[in-house]
Amino acid sequence: MKKTESKSQTSALAWARTGLMAGIAGILIATGNPALAAGELNLYSSRHYDTDERLYDEFTKKTGIKINRIEDKASALMKRIKAEGANSPADVLLTVDIGRLWAAEKEGMLRPTKSSALDKAIPAHLRDPQGHWYGFSTRARVIFYDKAKVDNPPKTYQELADPRFKGMVCTRSSSNIYMLSLMAGLIEHVGEDDAKAWAKAVYDNRARDPQGGDTDQLRGIASGQCAIAVSNTYYFARALRKDVRDLSGKTDKIGIVFPNQDSFGTHVNISGGGVVKNAPNAENAVKFLEYLASASAQNYFAAGNDEYPVVAGVAKSASVKKLGSFKADTQNLDKLGENQAKAQRIYNEVGYK
Repeated sequence: MKKTESKSQTSALAWARTGLMAGIAGILIATGNPALAAGELNLYSSRHYDTDERLYDEFTKKTGIKINRIEDKASALMKRIKAEGANSPADVLLTVDIGRLWAAEKEGMLRPTKSSALDKAIPAHLRDPQGHWYGFSTRARVIFYDKAKVDNPPKTYQELADPRFKGMVCTRSSSNIYMLSLMAGLIEHVGEDDAKAWAKAVYDNRARDPQGGDTDQLRGIASGQCAIAVSNTYYFARALRKDVRDLSGKTDKIGIVFPNQDSFGTHVNISGGGVVKNAPNAENAVKFLEYLASASAQNYFAAGNDEYPVVAGVAKSASVKKLGSFKADTQNLDKLGENQAKAQRIYNEVGYK
């Protein structure tokens, strides 16, 4: 019988891991930080994909630079960097949402990077103009629907608010970073007043109160609880590639719409990173970011989470190809960070849970 952990045991283990990582960082700082060496790189990452191991191994083989890695949620890593201050051993911060990177930049955690290789490889709207952060893969936030229940699915984000979809729409909580980024993008395109009206109407169209992650929204369609759902593409692509509980084997009943193809394009977000302000191995940090923009790294980085590579000419993985092509929104992702507080305020004002 498979052994399972109780909630309290899981919590205790999480605290133990956090304490251990903090202790390691403290020892490194207190002892002159032996990890801060010419041939090493200290990576703080909120990515947790098995294929990333190939990324790190290849980088070390190509450069001889050893990677020391700490993984946690982006918010926890940012708190750690702030607490460590000028003595932080962190060289690179990797996250899976522009909102976190934007916040890290605004809080002074990232330093500007000058790299012609990165500027050439990464499209302008997927990087900070001053080089504080760069996107290395993208995911689209799209509309999924039950083919048997919805003959004419919404073609735009705005149509999710149409009364004809009352009792049909499932989304995550409004406090989720992906929902905040989507709202932030809408604010930029349609203005605060229209965005607020949209949020209220979409919430009124809910099939259930917002709950769970993106995979849960797709499972809602598979189970019949939801007729329409909003989710990032990679959650669906993952179910096409491997077994996902209560979803794989049921994907044929689910249709996909890339919204706003006749206007501003489909909302996209990034996995990306930047060089930490007090990076002790800054030169190695830039080398690592430049490596992530190489063709081989793009294949690992994007395919490992069923995302889209950002560098021109790099092929999509088989699971991502199945989703089809689309026109992406090309507004600079800085706007998603700038409008994040407004997005949460609007959701709160209309009672969007």
